[in-house]
Amino acid sequence: MLALGVRTHQLRHWCLAHLRGKNAGALAPEQAPKSQSTLASSVPSESHANLNDATGACQVFDEIPHRDTPDRALPEHARRGLVHQVLDRFFDVHRRHGGRVGGGALLGVLKVCGSVPDRVLGKQLHGLCVRCGHDRGDVSVGTSLVDMYMKWHSVVDGRKVFEGMPERNVVTWTSLLTGYIQAGALLDVMELFFRMRAEGVWPNPFTFASVLSMVASQGMVDLGRRVHAQSVKFGCCSTVFVCNSLMNMYAKCGLVEEARVVFCGMETRDMVSWNTLMAGLVLNGRDLEALQLFHDSRSSITMLTQSTYSTVIKLCANLKHLGLACQLHSSVLKRGFHSYGNVMTALMDAYSKAGQLDNALDIFLSMSGSQNVVSWTAMINGCIQNGDITLAAALFSRMREDGVAPNDFTYSTILTASVASLPPQIHAQVIKTNYEYTPIVGTALLASYSKLCSTEEALSIFKMIDQKDVVSWSAMLTCYAQAGDCDGATNVFIKMTMHGLKPNEFTISSVIDACASPTAGVDLGRQFHAISIKHRCHDALCVSSALVSMYARKGSIESAQCVFERQTDRDLVSWNSMLSGYAQHGYSQKALDVFRQMEAEGIEMDGVTFLSVIMGCAHAGLVEEGQQYFDSMGRDYGITPTMEHYACMVDLYSRADKLDEAMSLIEGMPFPAGPMVWRTLLGACKVHKNVELGKLVAEKLLSLEPLDSALYVLLSNIYSAAGKWKEKDEVRKLMDTKKVKKEAGCSWIQIKNKVHSFIASDKSHPLSEQIYAKLRVMTAKLKQEGYCPDTSFALHEVAEEQKEAMLAMHSERLALAFGLIATPPGVPLHIFKNLRVCGDCHTVIKMVSEIEDREIVMRDCSRFHHFNSGVCSCGDFW
Repeated sequence: MLALGVRTHQLRHWCLAHLRGKNAGALAPEQAPKSQSTLASSVPSESHANLNDATGACQVFDEIPHRDTPDRALPEHARRGLVHQVLDRFFDVHRRHGGRVGGGALLGVLKVCGSVPDRVLGKQLHGLCVRCGHDRGDVSVGTSLVDMYMKWHSVVDGRKVFEGMPERNVVTWTSLLTGYIQAGALLDVMELFFRMRAEGVWPNPFTFASVLSMVASQGMVDLGRRVHAQSVKFGCCSTVFVCNSLMNMYAKCGLVEEARVVFCGMETRDMVSWNTLMAGLVLNGRDLEALQLFHDSRSSITMLTQSTYSTVIKLCANLKHLGLACQLHSSVLKRGFHSYGNVMTALMDAYSKAGQLDNALDIFLSMSGSQNVVSWTAMINGCIQNGDITLAAALFSRMREDGVAPNDFTYSTILTASVASLPPQIHAQVIKTNYEYTPIVGTALLASYSKLCSTEEALSIFKMIDQKDVVSWSAMLTCYAQAGDCDGATNVFIKMTMHGLKPNEFTISSVIDACASPTAGVDLGRQFHAISIKHRCHDALCVSSALVSMYARKGSIESAQCVFERQTDRDLVSWNSMLSGYAQHGYSQKALDVFRQMEAEGIEMDGVTFLSVIMGCAHAGLVEEGQQYFDSMGRDYGITPTMEHYACMVDLYSRADKLDEAMSLIEGMPFPAGPMVWRTLLGACKVHKNVELGKLVAEKLLSLEPLDSALYVLLSNIYSAAGKWKEKDEVRKLMDTKKVKKEAGCSWIQIKNKVHSFIASDKSHPLSEQIYAKLRVMTAKLKQEGYCPDTSFALHEVAEEQKEAMLAMHSERLALAFGLIATPPGVPLHIFKNLRVCGDCHTVIKMVSEIEDREIVMRDCSRFHHFNSGVCSCGDFW
């Protein structure tokens, strides 16, 4: 093990040095000799060595017995790809015949011209065809002209030649269709295909293969079925390469079973057939079935091909099947496939995903001299997956130094590295290379800025992306959701549907997450729940988990429970959302039941799980149980407590008036207590009116966060509750000196999809007169039921009558009064407040829930309160 560690260290050191060095080519292995082209069997074998040079080729041609005319030599040269020889022979024929040439000569030179990017020569040859009358009189010449233009992606010129031909055959139509597909003009392909049929031209197997490739690239499964039916009708479905195209089409459209039916119905299969079905299974995430198919194929396949190796090794990468990957690696070396870049890149990926980064690096360095953008990108991605961001950045820099230009996949890969300084740097390079408009790079940049909470920057990138797909829209929507901007997320979702894009489960889960923000109404979340049902993705794990979290955070814990119980599959997010929801709503026993169920089912818990269960104990006053769970974190589950866990434990002790135990816990923390911990203790000092401890804690907080308004407000309230008005005034003066502004208390309530906000003594609402009239009536009823205002919560040095009036105009009471007059009797009310609800308002809302026979759910900055029939779910312990 020690030797292995030393070797790994040396390898990494050498690799980084090599990447920064200038002599990368020195490590290149010997290149395998390239295979040489051979002539047809009619050519004498002794001439084979001279076929790759012009002189030798001409000599062979001159020695062929019984040459009829030079016209016949041109197609033969064209078939062999001897470009210069074809052109030389053609010009010779042209001179000998005084500018008149036969169709055979034109066929040969047009075939070669399509592979040479010389448009001037092509136009001249077209003119010669017109002058000699071959463009209309010879269907083969016309077809060659169409093929030439289509190979140049000159769709308009090729179509003009095609439309001008008096006679067209199936080869002409196939050339036209193939050209449209290669040029990306896919919308016209099917129209042309059915026009071909209408004009009485029977498609051949090559026609079907071309059309099916287009259907596969676009996922047009309905059209694919129609083409399949046509292939059966014309007897082409038994052709092997047509069946292979059908399997490829069905697999890329997500219909693996249909691809398997085609495969099973084939009388004869070639290597491509097995590879196509295996690749289709891998593409659709059915890796184990693909592995079984590979084992089945071994009895039918005598020799694995390059494509087979790359597909099966990719399969090993997905399954992290290191053993099989090593066996295939040995086979690759044994059979000489190590010179194929796609095979070696697949091996790199397999080792990287199995955590064997050093082995992947070995393979990458062995490819020196033959590395391309794909292999560089794969190695960078492997480093990021294994957490070696430094090496990934070094590789990215070295890649550009070696003259390998990053592509869209490279940029999108490097942007997944969670480094705050990286997105702006990569963004600058993306702009230089004009990749910011491509969907994959634009979306990756957008996601990177979203992680940095740069919504404006993300939006500017989103606007520049050409041809936005559902992933781009979803990324922008997620950005708004992370920022808690429900309106922004909703508007993006609406615009997306207006553009005709169908949302997927990730899109809907993101917008549901946005609906969990404090300013969003629960009704909006219910609407998106209905949309998820409409699109049949409500059972998707990411959607159902988002629904559980959204309902719990919006106060509808019963709806969250219904969704949770309906889940057939749950991940840790689902469990934690339900556990946290019960804890936040005061249903501590249910929270503990969920925790025990997680233990029974062997769910691997994390820090969030324990944070929620301790919170549940704190809200219920279960001090001993909370202490036990805190102790078991590290002892039984190996989870190290964080600052949040200690703050939750301080809250647990503080709510139970065990301030000494809270201080002892803080003093025994393994790291200095942060503002969160001290702020929690200061809030407890206010509740329990512990002035001395409050002053000590306030001094700690002043040194950590001197501009935090909540600190001054809490300390001021502690002095006010103790009747120390002079000290309170000093705190207020200190706030003025440091220009610290108090956060205003605000409550809001949603009625008919509109949010109504209130602050204390607010009279800006259009229905203020009715609201205050309702308050007076409500207060009178409360007093008849024995209500006596607790003026200790009016933290001002004024007369008792004024204190009582101030309490009556707290923001939560204004929201409550408005809700009572704006909704029919018996309708539940949901109120939200940005600060903690005061004790007097808590008593009032309890009594109102009984007098008005209403269920009232209130969410303050600490937790949810469910008021019903004069009782609160918190048990008056909050």
